[in-house]
Amino acid sequence: MLIQNAKFIVSAADKKGFLKPEKPMIAVCGKSNVGKSSFINMLAGQKRLARTSAEPGRTRLINYFDFGLLLIADLPGYGFARVPKAEKDKWARLMDDFFSEGGVTHVLALADIRHDPTEDDKTMIGYLYATQTPFTIIATKADKLAKTRIHEAVRKIAAVLKTGEGNIIATSAQTQLGKERVLAEMEAVCERFAFSQKEEFIE
Repeated sequence: MLIQNAKFIVSAADKKGFLKPEKPMIAVCGKSNVGKSSFINMLAGQKRLARTSAEPGRTRLINYFDFGLLLIADLPGYGFARVPKAEKDKWARLMDDFFSEGGVTHVLALADIRHDPTEDDKTMIGYLYATQTPFTIIATKADKLAKTRIHEAVRKIAAVLKTGEGNIIATSAQTQLGKERVLAEMEAVCERFAFSQKEEFIE
């Protein structure tokens, strides 16, 4: 899949602002400071499409991006300790509303390859399993590990999150590692979406 001219569309603070696209929508989720903005920028081939911040917990809205054949929905990061409980609860309601509205074709769930998945990561993946939402785990910041340690780190993440190693893609926004694999997965999501729409039309 070739991404050209990806652009920001709109931010949503609550379900009144949610988009209901007629094309596939991939949600990007993960804990605060896992590198969601850098990951989205890598896929888009742009440096400043999604805003990055040195301070975790800055993304408090759902940000939508048009990637041509699909939409990307950048979800608020979770698990940042210094955020007040009321703010965490607000984010949780926003996430619940977002997924219950439907329209999410696939989820790219980001986890830091350098560390064991957090309890919040486990909760997120458990939620995706429970709601039967298709997902791929993106192991970010692989450039921070020696190449010889990447496979073992992926194996550990797979074991903790109870998924197959083949459902995890190690990536690095710095070196572009994994970019082509992720784009290929996104293309496959688009193909499955088109097939499902065709099936519905026939029925």
